[in-house]
Amino acid sequence: MSISISNSVPLQATADISTLTSKIADISTLTSKITEYSQWRANLIATIDEYIDWTGHAEALNAIQELRLYDIKEILKKDQLVLALLAEFSRGKTETINALFFSDFNQRLLPSEPGRTTMCPTEIFWSDKEEPCIKLLPIETRQSDDTLSYLKTTPDVWHKIRLDIDSADAMKQTLRALVQKRDVSIDTAKMLGFWNEDDTSMQRQFAESGKVEIPVWRHALINYPHPLLKNGLVVLDTPGLNTMGAEPELTLSILPNAQAILFLTATDTGITKSDMQIWNSYVQKRAAHKLVVLNKIDILWDGLESDTEVEQLIQKQIKNTAHELGLDAHNIFAISAQKALVAKIRKDETLLKRSGINKLENSLAEQMVQSKHEILGRAVVTECSNMIRASRKIAQIRVDSIKNQLAELRELQHKSHDASKEILAKVVAERKRYEASILTFNQGSEKIKRLSSKLLRHLSLGYLDTTLAQTKQDMGDSWTTVGLNRNIREITRLAINLAEEISIEGQIIKKHADDLYQLFWSKHGFEKTEAVKLDMRNFIENIQALEKVTEEFCTSPVNLLTEKNFLIRKFFLGLGVQIQAIFEQAHLDCTHWLNQVIGELKNQINVHKTALDQRAETLMESHNNADKVIKNIANAEKDLTKYQDQSNQLDAILLKLMRSAKFSTEHHKEHATESNMVHLNVTAKTNTSEREMGKSNVKFDAPFI
Repeated sequence: MSISISNSVPLQATADISTLTSKIADISTLTSKITEYSQWRANLIATIDEYIDWTGHAEALNAIQELRLYDIKEILKKDQLVLALLAEFSRGKTETINALFFSDFNQRLLPSEPGRTTMCPTEIFWSDKEEPCIKLLPIETRQSDDTLSYLKTTPDVWHKIRLDIDSADAMKQTLRALVQKRDVSIDTAKMLGFWNEDDTSMQRQFAESGKVEIPVWRHALINYPHPLLKNGLVVLDTPGLNTMGAEPELTLSILPNAQAILFLTATDTGITKSDMQIWNSYVQKRAAHKLVVLNKIDILWDGLESDTEVEQLIQKQIKNTAHELGLDAHNIFAISAQKALVAKIRKDETLLKRSGINKLENSLAEQMVQSKHEILGRAVVTECSNMIRASRKIAQIRVDSIKNQLAELRELQHKSHDASKEILAKVVAERKRYEASILTFNQGSEKIKRLSSKLLRHLSLGYLDTTLAQTKQDMGDSWTTVGLNRNIREITRLAINLAEEISIEGQIIKKHADDLYQLFWSKHGFEKTEAVKLDMRNFIENIQALEKVTEEFCTSPVNLLTEKNFLIRKFFLGLGVQIQAIFEQAHLDCTHWLNQVIGELKNQINVHKTALDQRAETLMESHNNADKVIKNIANAEKDLTKYQDQSNQLDAILLKLMRSAKFSTEHHKEHATESNMVHLNVTAKTNTSEREMGKSNVKFDAPFI
C-alpha cells in the first residue's frame, strides 16, 4: 500500500477533507483514519494557538493559565494511538503486523516463522528525537528490581542497533534479533521467571539437553519512520502466556493504555486452554475496545469445498468462538494474515478481499480513533472551552465598563458643574467600596492559600514512600499472594481515607471561595457563580482498580506458571510505580483545582478594578474641560468597538473549538447544526487507565514509550 502521501497533506480543516479523501482512496481505512486523526489534532492545536494569540492581545490570562494551555498543546502533540496484539505462540501476531503496517516493503519485514517467533514484548513507534533504530533490553535486567518504566529512561542498559531504512533486506536481518534465544540452566530459568512445569516442550528440551531455552532480550523498542507511526500509532507485539505472566508491568500499565487490543486465535487450533487463560487474564475485563482475530482461514482453502461451503465453515467458527469468549460475533474477524500480506505485495485485489483483512482494518480504525477521540477530544474541548468562557466574562466586564463610562461622559456633557460633581463622587464612592471588597478578597485568598498547602501535604510522595516501604517490610522474605492481596487492600483503605479527608478540606476551601463569589455578586454585580467542587473520585477509582487487578492476579491460575517469589516481587514493584503515578496525578489535579478555585474571580476582580480606575480618572480629567469630554467620548467609543471585536473573536474561537469536538468528515453538516454546538454542555467520561486532565475530570494517557 502506498502511504507516503500522508506527510504531504496540509494539516488544515474542512476545506481539505475532500481533497484528502480523493488522494487516499487507494489506502486502507486504518491509514486513512489515523491520518485524519492526526489532522484533527493539528486543527485543535491551531485553535488553541488562536486563543493564546487572543489572550496575548487582550491580556486576559495569568501565567498559570497560559502555561496550562501550552501543556495541553504538548499533550496533543505527543498523543499516541496504542494498538496491542495478544495471543499465544504461533497464532500469527507478527504476520498480522506485517500485513497491516509493513507490506510496503514488498516482503516479510518482522520475523515470522512456524513455532515461537517474537520472544520479547516489542513496541513499534516513531520519535524524531532519535535515529531509526532497534533498542534491546538484556534479559538479565529481570534480576534487578528496576521496572520497565524506569529502564526506558536509562539508555545505557539497552543494546542499540541502527536501522538501515533504505534497505528492506538489511532491516529484515537486523530485526531478526527479536527472536534470538539461548540455553540456560534450570536454576537460571527459574530465577528469571521462565521455568514452566506445564510446558511439555520445555520439559522435553530439559530432559534431552539439561538446558532451558529462553529469549536473549527482555523488551524491544523499534523506532521507525513509517507514516502511520509518525501520525502517532504505537504497535505492541506481545509474546505468549509464559512471558506475559513474567512481566506484570504489561498488565498493570502498558496494556491498560492501549486504545484497542487485538486478540488472535487460529483456525487450526481453535480456542485452546492457554488462549482462554490469556483472554480471561489480560483481555476480557481489561480492554474497553477489543477485537478477536480468527487467523489462518486459508487452511480451509483446500479446493475440496466450494466458496459457499468454506464461508459456512468460517461463520460456524466465528459463532463458536463468540460463544466460547462471551463476545458479540461482530467483534470477531476471520482473516488470513499471510495471504493478506501476499495480496498487498502482489497488488492482488481478489486475494486481498478474500483474506478478510479489510474488514478488520475498518473496525480497528473506527474503534481506536473513536476511543481516543472521545477521551482526549472531549477533555481538551471541555477544559479549553471553560477557559474561553471565563475570558468571555472578562471581555464582557470590559464592554460593560466602557458602556457605563460612555453614559457618564455623555451625561457630563449636558450637566452643570455641580451636577457633574455628583457623577464623579458616585464613581469614586463605588471605587472605594470595591477596594474594601478587594481587601476582603485578599484576606480570604490568604486563608485559602494556607488551607491549600495543608491539603497538598496529604498527597506528598514522602507519605507514599513511607507507606510502600512499610508494605515491603511487612512482606519480608515471604512473597506470597496472600500477603500481596492483604497489603494492597490496606493501601486502598488508607488511600480512600486520605481522599475523604482531602474532600472534606476541599469543601472548606470551596465554602471560603463561594463566600468571595457571593460578595462580588451581591455588591458589585458580578455574574452569580460558585467555585468548582474538588472531585477525588478518579483517585479512588484508580486505586480500587489496582486492588481489583491485584486480586485477579493473586487468584489467576496463569501465575502458577512461574516461580511465585519472582513473579510476586515483580508485580509489587510494578504496583508501586502505578500507585506513585496515581498520587502524582492526584497532586497535579488538586494543584490545578486550587489554582482555579478563585483564579477566575481574581482575574475578574483585577479587570474590574482597572476599569473602575480608568472611569474615575477619565471623569476627573473631563470634569472641568469640555474639550476633554469630547476627546474621551471618542476614545471610549473606540475602546468599545475594540472590546466588542475581542468578544466576537472569542465567540468565533469557541465555535471553532466546539466544531473540533467532531471529526472532519462531519464538518459538511448544516451550519445551523454546527453553530448550535456552542451551547452544548460537553461532559467527559472517565477511564481508570487514562490520566485526568483538569476541570473535565477526564484522564490523559501518559506518553507510551
